[in-house]
Amino acid sequence: MTELIITEKPQAALKIATALADNKPIVHKKGKTVYYEITHAGKKIFVGCAVGHLFGLAEEKKSTWASYPTFNISWQPKFEIEKNSAYTKPYLTLLKQLGKKVETITVATDYDTEGAVIGYTIVKYGLGKNNARRMKFSTLTKDELIDSYNNVNKKLDFGMIDAGIARHHLDWFYGINLTKALTIAIKKANSYFRVLSTGRVQGPTLKIITKREEEIKKFIPETYWEIFLDGLYKKHKILAEHKKGKFKNKKEVSEILKKTKGKKAVIEDVKKTTKKQSPPTPFDLTTLQTESFRHLHLTPKITAQIAQELYISGLISYPRTSSQKLPSTIGYEKIIKMLSKQKEYSKNCEELLTKKLKPNEGKKSDPAHPAIYPTGEKEAISGKKAQLYDLIVRRFLSVFGEPAKRQTISILIDINKEIFHLTGTTTLEKGWHELYGKYAKFKEEEIPDMNKEEEIKVKKIFNEEKETLPPKRYSQASLLKEMEKINLGTKATRAGIIDTLYNRGYIQNQPIEATDLGLKLIKTLRKYSPEIIDENLTKEFEEEMEEIRQDKTKKETVIENAKESLIKILENFKKHEEKVGKDLSGASKETQIKATKIGQCPECKEGELFIRRGRFGQFIACNKYPKCKTIFSIPQNLIKPTKEICEACGLPKIQIIKKRRGPQTICLNPKCSEKLKDYSKEKLKEMADIESGELIKKCPKCEEGTLKVRRSVYGSFIACDQYPKCRFTEKNELPPKTTKKSKNKS
Repeated sequence: MTELIITEKPQAALKIATALADNKPIVHKKGKTVYYEITHAGKKIFVGCAVGHLFGLAEEKKSTWASYPTFNISWQPKFEIEKNSAYTKPYLTLLKQLGKKVETITVATDYDTEGAVIGYTIVKYGLGKNNARRMKFSTLTKDELIDSYNNVNKKLDFGMIDAGIARHHLDWFYGINLTKALTIAIKKANSYFRVLSTGRVQGPTLKIITKREEEIKKFIPETYWEIFLDGLYKKHKILAEHKKGKFKNKKEVSEILKKTKGKKAVIEDVKKTTKKQSPPTPFDLTTLQTESFRHLHLTPKITAQIAQELYISGLISYPRTSSQKLPSTIGYEKIIKMLSKQKEYSKNCEELLTKKLKPNEGKKSDPAHPAIYPTGEKEAISGKKAQLYDLIVRRFLSVFGEPAKRQTISILIDINKEIFHLTGTTTLEKGWHELYGKYAKFKEEEIPDMNKEEEIKVKKIFNEEKETLPPKRYSQASLLKEMEKINLGTKATRAGIIDTLYNRGYIQNQPIEATDLGLKLIKTLRKYSPEIIDENLTKEFEEEMEEIRQDKTKKETVIENAKESLIKILENFKKHEEKVGKDLSGASKETQIKATKIGQCPECKEGELFIRRGRFGQFIACNKYPKCKTIFSIPQNLIKPTKEICEACGLPKIQIIKKRRGPQTICLNPKCSEKLKDYSKEKLKEMADIESGELIKKCPKCEEGTLKVRRSVYGSFIACDQYPKCRFTEKNELPPKTTKKSKNKS
């Protein structure tokens, strides 16, 4: 009997094949794809992989933008419905071929709704089967994979599959149809086409942000005063505040200053309170994302991506979990012993191993996976991946720690019956703080030992005038928490929703600020079609999808209810289509201009430089074309205007945003002296000679090619002219450079 195991990603296929193989796996390569042939307990097994979703929902018959709502959709190969998914075709082709050779199929994709849908659609629409076996695991460690295979479920988890299928249908129905409605409304109002999108979760999330923005804009600051005592206690500087805190009456402040002037300050009371501070709870995905944002400054989306990579590498458990529970079955002692072999954790681990291991668990649970924990396995990692791994390990260790002890000292000071207070908190016993390391950040405010009726020398009593502050804007982390609190989206999708709002131009900056377009969109929808941004409707759907997973309702019922709701929403929308279009068109145009306008053209001085997109990608060009043909090449990454001007040459600067890198700001001028000032004349001359042809150097790697100077926005470098056959490059020696292709004045 032969078997095919299907994984979600190539690296997971290798892990499973290696874990289950009686001997070394046989690697078979077919073009860009790979699969493994192994023998397990005398049984031949093929281990093949997907690359995420191989199937997606699409219309069976393509409709026009103007025709909505449309619900006639089916599961189709992704390479047929998305141009940028062409890479999935060979993976699906290979799995189909392997499926014909076997009697048994086992799905080993991630054990969540997305993984369930990925596995099911391959089995159903790729291999033509209605069911398969299902492996369930939370880590890609050898022991757990073997245990998962030995205890494989005989059938797929259709509760999880149906919940995932329902979610995909609802997201497609709402996303496509609402986007069509908004886009056509603008086109009819202004005769120009611009895609304006929203969705089932997008709209309500943007509504949360704009509500805060409106509160900030409406906020009127109020003046208040605080009164302070600046004094000395046995050479210790003291700054105490009046017990009342904020004063709104200036006259009352003046009276207190007059009353206390020249009077003695006597300690009226001293209170010491000691509290135990429990260890933190284990990481679920949301708390990992918020802590990562706070300590490592990683966005929730990047945190989720890196955590997934750590999981695929076998270093941590499955990260897309809402659980704060660590069951004893994961083997606390075994994991900590393995972690103790890593130098940076050895001391803490050895101390923990002398105690009874009991984690401080949280309330949240997840039926599919435990909280996030390190497996104890080791691999060479660096950069942000190493930083996130360290945070996860430290958090895991700290949940087993002893409570910390913190002492708060409160002092009341009497000055002619006016009471001032002084408070400070310090750590007496670090406990779990030691285990959490640099991530345990607490303010230490030491106060000298004081006694009642002792006197404090008064240097001065003074007041400060202040203004009340508006509500704080959401950070990505705090917005994530708010979305979880009101049940918008899922643990796996929330970060992506925030990222989408940035990409659509509805929000900007950090903390998050709603753009004019985002504010206008919500204001318009609230006026004409409030159901689109109703978080209660989305919340109800989320609850219904959980009921599907628990087999309390059917996916068909939820999908039909969603259709009916959407039809009513769009019927009402069409009544106001023209008004919606007029209200949104101005903000849409203005936002598009702001997002693409770079600055004044340096050549004709009349036009403006804008980011444009052509057949071969994006570039920057003058809007006076064809009169002015000034063009600048730019990388095919996210480019944003900066409103900054280069001090050296006076040309505009742009910001380049590349995945997992900090934003890079560069000048458009390829010959800017600012870029060249830090480089030796000798090196610049050598590269100039290579460019001019005066100096010819053979490639030291292949010895066939000739070295040439290549340029990109990220820097100039020397490379072999036989690329891609030979990939030799020398270390960058020149600063980043943008190439100006041509210019022409009429």
